[in-house]
Amino acid sequence: MKIFITRPIPDNGINMLKAKGYEVVVNTAAVDRAATEEEMITGVKGADALLPLLTDKITAAVMDAGLPTLKIVANYAVGFNHVDMEAAKARNIIVTNTPGTNEEAVAEYTIAVMLNIARRLSEGDRATRAGKFTTWGMWDMLGESLIGKTLGIVGMGKIGSRVAEIAEHGFGMRVIPIGPEQKLDEILPDCDFVSLHVPLLDSTRHLMNETRLKLMKPSAYLINSSRGPVVDEAALVDALKAGTIKGAALDVYENEPNIHPELLTMENVLLTPHIAGGTRQAREKMAEVAATNIIECLEGRTPPNVVQ
Repeated sequence: MKIFITRPIPDNGINMLKAKGYEVVVNTAAVDRAATEEEMITGVKGADALLPLLTDKITAAVMDAGLPTLKIVANYAVGFNHVDMEAAKARNIIVTNTPGTNEEAVAEYTIAVMLNIARRLSEGDRATRAGKFTTWGMWDMLGESLIGKTLGIVGMGKIGSRVAEIAEHGFGMRVIPIGPEQKLDEILPDCDFVSLHVPLLDSTRHLMNETRLKLMKPSAYLINSSRGPVVDEAALVDALKAGTIKGAALDVYENEPNIHPELLTMENVLLTPHIAGGTRQAREKMAEVAATNIIECLEGRTPPNVVQ
């Protein structure tokens, strides 16, 4: 049986598949970029399983190239909005994901960027490198403490719950879990930090829009490590320019990898390149789970993480 992997992944997952005697083909041309549709169409021919990454658009044409042998798209990610789910359903192709693999990593990231933007660490680093540190100053670059602040967590799944645990026990923060959308407007005015941990759905697209940003405190910070389109980026730029909110930390973007150009110039915004889940441990766990999904499917059992 043939497994086609759209981009290199950690060896532990590849070795699991090879140990089963499968032919594993890795598209090594796409190391620091998404696989092209042409590469995937070529690689998936005759494959029993396709293992793509979240940057790889799995279209009907890609799936058709794998028929009649293709049985599973084993997504190396938690989200699966890059897979044409209707096309997969119409072709009786199983789609799986890798839940429960990166919640520790994303939770750590969330706490890290809260500290960073509140204490102005990246801003201070830039100033120091630019030669602006000439003497200690009583009032220079004063930050805010996390202790005693109120954190609103939008989406209390595994990641949101872990963030809440660290914030409460590590920093004595008051945590407000924000679930149903109708409660969001009521709670935003109380929050010093708002952290987003929701999937991208029709109901969550532009969840943080102009109206909701105006409900936040002018001293509040917004953190998004979920999906870029959950935040209306243009509205966020306007809110930051107007002082509607104090700052933001973003790991994902509405038109990723493109970023609103004005965000790139703002000192009160921390921007990272979609690395919230990027620890070695999380990446290896994702490879293991994706490989397990493939093995279970090809051995005639139901994979543990079927999304369709």
